[in-house]
Amino acid sequence: MKRNRFYYSFFIFAIFIAGIVSSCGSKYQYETVPNDPLNARIYTLDNGLKVYMSVYKDEPRVQAYITVKVGSKNDPSETTGLAHYFEHLMFKGTTKFGTLDWEKEKPMLDRIEWLFEEYRAETDPEKRKAIYHLVDSISFEASKIAIPNEYDKLMSAIGSKGTNAMTSNDFTAYVENFPSNQIENWAMIQYERFTDPVIRLFHTELETVYEEKNMSLTQDVRKVWETMLSQLFPNHPYGQQTTLGEAEHLKNPSIINIKNFFEQYYVPNNMAIVLSGDLDPDKTIAIIDKYFGQMESKDLPEFSFEPEKPIEEPIVEEVVGLEAERVYVGYRFEGAASQQALIADLVGMMLSNRSTGLIDLNVNLKQRTLSSGAYVMTMADYSMLNLYGMNKSGQSLEEVRDILLEQVELLKNGDFPDWMLEATINNLKLTQMKRLENNYGRVSLMSNSFVNGIAWKDAVQYIDNLGKITKDEVVEFANNHLSNNYVIVYKRQGTPDVELVQKPSITPIHINRDEESEFLKMVKQLEVPQIDPVFVDFNKDFNKVSTATNIEVLHKENVENETFSLFYYYPFGSDSDKMLNLAAGYLKYLGTSEFTAEEIKQEFYKLACSFNVFSSNDQTYVYVSGLSENQEAAAKLLESLMTDCQVNQEAFDSYIMNELRARENAKQNQRT
Repeated sequence: MKRNRFYYSFFIFAIFIAGIVSSCGSKYQYETVPNDPLNARIYTLDNGLKVYMSVYKDEPRVQAYITVKVGSKNDPSETTGLAHYFEHLMFKGTTKFGTLDWEKEKPMLDRIEWLFEEYRAETDPEKRKAIYHLVDSISFEASKIAIPNEYDKLMSAIGSKGTNAMTSNDFTAYVENFPSNQIENWAMIQYERFTDPVIRLFHTELETVYEEKNMSLTQDVRKVWETMLSQLFPNHPYGQQTTLGEAEHLKNPSIINIKNFFEQYYVPNNMAIVLSGDLDPDKTIAIIDKYFGQMESKDLPEFSFEPEKPIEEPIVEEVVGLEAERVYVGYRFEGAASQQALIADLVGMMLSNRSTGLIDLNVNLKQRTLSSGAYVMTMADYSMLNLYGMNKSGQSLEEVRDILLEQVELLKNGDFPDWMLEATINNLKLTQMKRLENNYGRVSLMSNSFVNGIAWKDAVQYIDNLGKITKDEVVEFANNHLSNNYVIVYKRQGTPDVELVQKPSITPIHINRDEESEFLKMVKQLEVPQIDPVFVDFNKDFNKVSTATNIEVLHKENVENETFSLFYYYPFGSDSDKMLNLAAGYLKYLGTSEFTAEEIKQEFYKLACSFNVFSSNDQTYVYVSGLSENQEAAAKLLESLMTDCQVNQEAFDSYIMNELRARENAKQNQRT
């Protein structure tokens, strides 16, 4: 399963107050926000469970998150990695599925549980080895009764796809995308899963976690990331506990601690069910209440931390690894719900937005480094701004550092055009509109609001609140918060000293691939209403016209939001000309007889539009998109660039040199 650690920092735009309403004939009250583009309903069941719903009928499916507000920061200090490990175990089944005979399996699992406690307490290596051998032998016998991966079979039976889960610092989320006629079956299965998980196939799953940990120990990016966090957050678990956990803790697991963790945090008043798609909210909330309303709320453990002390001078760290060199600079701010985090989001976009940020224009366009950028990561308790850069051939990381910090100084001096603030806001609006064009984006926005403790009305006002920030406030923020209070991590190239987690000898388990529990058989027999498919009719659903030069144009009005997308298709690709993709990359460094390359980027950004050119084997695509009101201007600007681009030999030479360096770096990438 892919696990993403990334947090989303952009929220819904526009509007002012929230209301509580109750639909006719429904006993369930819900919160809404006027003019909310998601038209989200937020319910709170009697047991404290939050339910977020947005109706979006682009396809007859529903995207679902079940989000638990617990992550690696909540791990017990003596058993770090527990939240992530338990996420794995949530796929192992319950007393009803994942087993052929629970009554026979249970005594063996109970014995394994206590053997692990003996294993944790024992210090003699030979005795530990003997205990683990006993665990292994009992686990093999238990595997004869277990049915691995039956949860996946259940999801397949109801037509779900995208089965996944993710553990981060602040939350754990379980992801499904299922047909809209399977809402009740999905809810029934998830209720069973979240109220009766069984810790089975434990030591074999531990082997998987060992492997993840060992991979992380050899990944340069993860080592840099963990080093950065450890220095930015010397007191907070963000910096002192990793999601994968400490190696020593992984070697000494405790099923009892895992069960206690589940009992403490997997409770309705610490959870949210987040849905977006083709659903009827009134019927759906009744279904969710029917199942999850049975869960009992509990008092939650108090989470507290010692506030971080100000960083008085740069903290310098180095990481050695096989991959290409690079440098990272990190600043720390308050949490996601704070004004600091709001301004930091804007500052991050002004530094780097892949178009006309200070780093984009002053560094990347001029090819002063191999590549550079900046981004903001918001978390519940703290946020951070990261600058990063890779050095060109013959360039030191210290030189890259100085170039990046030059851009920060420009912010502090107010040395950026007045139009940049408004253009950045317009581009953020565009990003939001595009993000809301799919159910996954909608669900992630609502889930992040829940995790970060941001009231939905405040999430909806996100863009409006950004628009109230003035240039003077940006300059003041930069001077107050972007001084010598940073952590810098140099990623040097070399051979790292890595001590991998030694995996104990494990007997391959018995796999009952063709067996099915009675629960799965029952689910397969359940009948659901049929969905009538709607197919695209290319003769009716698109308009067809021809240009004066007999080029066929297919078009469809966008009635959903105020954005456009325009594609030009050419019937040749890289098979016809190997230089096409190189030429497309070169194009972004070129201007026209009227505009410089920098001015073209600025004009597109002011229009809240962008373009791209790329080739497949047999086709080439030229693509422009953005705000609908600026479609004509953007198309004209793109066509002027395509027909009037001016050769720039200096830019070409730098481009080729950097392309060769990038290809050499790619050979050292551990993930390729």
